Amino acid sequence: MLQLFGFDRIGVVVGDLYFLDPVQRDGQEGAEHGVRLEVRVLEPGELKGSVYSARPISIGAPVWRADLLEAVDGPSGSLNRAHHHPRMQDWEPRGRVFDPDLSADPVGWVGRQLSDLEGLLTQAGIGLDATLAADADSLRAAVPDVQRAVTSMLEQVKAGRLGTAPDGEELTSARISWL
Repeated sequence: MLQLFGFDRIGVVVGDLYFLDPVQRDGQEGAEHGVRLEVRVLEPGELKGSVYSARPISIGAPVWRADLLEAVDGPSGSLNRAHHHPRMQDWEPRGRVFDPDLSADPVGWVGRQLSDLEGLLTQAGIGLDATLAADADSLRAAVPDVQRAVTSMLEQVKAGRLGTAPDGEELTSARISWL
């Protein structure tokens, strides 16, 4: 599942994730699942037809990411692998940051982070202009909607409806997600 909250130049995308990386990292071997949330750059395209035609929309590069993940074989709802990436570069995450508050209160933590879009953009090395400042205000007003989407997806992951492996396949590597 993918949900998008779009503003003038910034969007927040939220999606479920199932991930199995055969490379063991940081003692975190085995499959994981949960919800990924990214702040991304949005770019409106030129109309392809009349003034009534649909407008192409590009969801560009991420500038910040939160991974609300847990081990598939661990306690459900533990978010024992939750972390965030304060900086992204060339589509790649730069540095994992584990924050105990993120695992303890993921929805509240996400809300607090998104309420400070200016701070997230500064950490990502993006200068604030009038349009981004307006996006920050708009996002603050939409934080409760984003939090409801995150809550719903986390509940569906916990219930086994989202963030699942494909049926009937023996996996050695997988990434099932929009994000």
